[in-house]
Amino acid sequence: MMIDCQTCTMREISCSDCVVTVLLNITTAPASEISKNQLSAISVLSEKGLIPPLRYAK
Repeated sequence: MMIDCQTCTMREISCSDCVVTVLLNITTAPASEISKNQLSAISVLSEKGLIPPLRYAK
């Protein structure tokens, strides 16, 4: 999954509660790729309430 915070429709709305901001800190970096394994791990941790969910949306 390619994450580009510059094109996220949730930008400025949910950045403070998005795993990208909290764990990956790529809001000002160029687009980054998250592997299927990483995305799966993020989903599991988020479902358990340990981290915020991925709020990225195109």
